[in-house]
Amino acid sequence: MGEEENKEVQQPEAELDDATKELLEEVADAAPSESESPESADESIQQELDSALAAADKHRDEALRAMAELDNVRKRAEKDVESAHKFGLEKFIHELLPVKDSMDLGFDAANSATDVDALKEGMALTLKMFEDALEKRGVKELNPLGEDFDPEFHQAMMMEESVEVEAGKILRVMQKGYLLNERLIRPAMVVVAKSAS
Repeated sequence: MGEEENKEVQQPEAELDDATKELLEEVADAAPSESESPESADESIQQELDSALAAADKHRDEALRAMAELDNVRKRAEKDVESAHKFGLEKFIHELLPVKDSMDLGFDAANSATDVDALKEGMALTLKMFEDALEKRGVKELNPLGEDFDPEFHQAMMMEESVEVEAGKILRVMQKGYLLNERLIRPAMVVVAKSAS
């Protein structure tokens, strides 16, 4: 019976599985060597711990700085968007103010003017200034008189019989339409010709 117990206790190294061998190697590596004193092993472990803590603090500081920078970028972007909403029309308003000034001068002149032709000329110049300001901003006028009716750009208000204008063509424009950068913002209100019965 003593021999059987001895056989069970002494297992050959070949019978150990790989995980057990790795665990034994790690324990052997971690254990202080005979030449190393326990104090120097403690110092070595303490140095590694201090180094790991310093690296963790450094990474934490970097993460906090990155988060703060991201927050600053977000706040700047929100401020820029708010300013764009508030002052996005500023250039357009600067272009319209001379038109307003010209209209004020025309109104003052109309109160004391006797020459209607001079008033008409002033109004024509004011209208031209206004159209130029709109054109600079990508606004294009739709005045489809004599063109084929197109429901994508025109709104038919009525149909009228006509012998002079072909059926389906625009006989009169009641209100001009407008495009903004080639996108319809208001259709032209038109009268469409129909053939005489």
